[in-house]
Amino acid sequence: MDKLETAKTLLTQIGMPAKQQSMICVFTLLAMANVRKDTPWSEATNEWIRIHDIIAFTSDCYDVVYAENSRETFRKQALHPFRTAALIEDNGLATNSPNYRYRLTNEFLKVVQEQTDDDSIASEPGMALQMFMSNHESLSEIYASKKRMQKMPVRINQQEFTFSPGKHNELQKAIIEEFAPRFAPNSECLYVGDTIQKDLVKNVEKLSELGFEITLHDKMPDVVLYREDKDWIYFIESITSVGPMDPKRIVEIEAMTKNATAGKIFISAFLDFSTFKKFSDQLAWETEVWIADMPDHMIHLNGDKFLGPR
Repeated sequence: MDKLETAKTLLTQIGMPAKQQSMICVFTLLAMANVRKDTPWSEATNEWIRIHDIIAFTSDCYDVVYAENSRETFRKQALHPFRTAALIEDNGLATNSPNYRYRLTNEFLKVVQEQTDDDSIASEPGMALQMFMSNHESLSEIYASKKRMQKMPVRINQQEFTFSPGKHNELQKAIIEEFAPRFAPNSECLYVGDTIQKDLVKNVEKLSELGFEITLHDKMPDVVLYREDKDWIYFIESITSVGPMDPKRIVEIEAMTKNATAGKIFISAFLDFSTFKKFSDQLAWETEVWIADMPDHMIHLNGDKFLGPR
């Protein structure tokens, strides 16, 4: 057998569904093990790689070209099922991070390394494969638990949620748990997204009642709070690398909420003072700044009021 046939046979032996025995899955396995046409299986590795690297490997080593916009197909058809089956793991960063990577688990790497292209031997499951299969359910649970542990618990509107790992969500968690009790007491979170689940909380009924005109093309602020006793809406951007509350962003939110009669407060939130300084010259006047490292204080950009609607 050649490398493609051997890889497909392995996926069959470990009980992957037919859809996960496709060529995309075969190439994903070979790329993650760095097994080229002439590479002995015993020299397989499990270095951290990106989906882009899988696509490049497939083109360079097996002369099969996939477009860059097929990354989502690789993610859904191969990487997600492989991770569920404990064949691979990720490095726990946010999925939109440029440093997000996958690799073979150490247990499955041993299985890959004992493969051979010899037909007479390949049909017999090796010791590493037998061990992997006997421990498969427990391994799947271990890696699933590891994935769950990487998530950040957060309590929103008296309910428990989890944020995906990453600085953006770390700051959103601080906004909800540290900013809101101090500067928006008894407020309700009407909207907050996640780097994976975009609309983690989205109270469309209340948003519409307050005068929001939301379309599929609108980019909601990262966090929207409503304080009923003051009739104030807090629009908060969680800023780690992009997206400050600049004049253009104010115009966008004003257009989205032109029918809202509640007072509007625009806030740029940062994890630390150094990040704030990077964006300080872009921030719109008459807006507020909150820095998670200094949770008891706020910065007001000009005007006759500290915190309140215009």
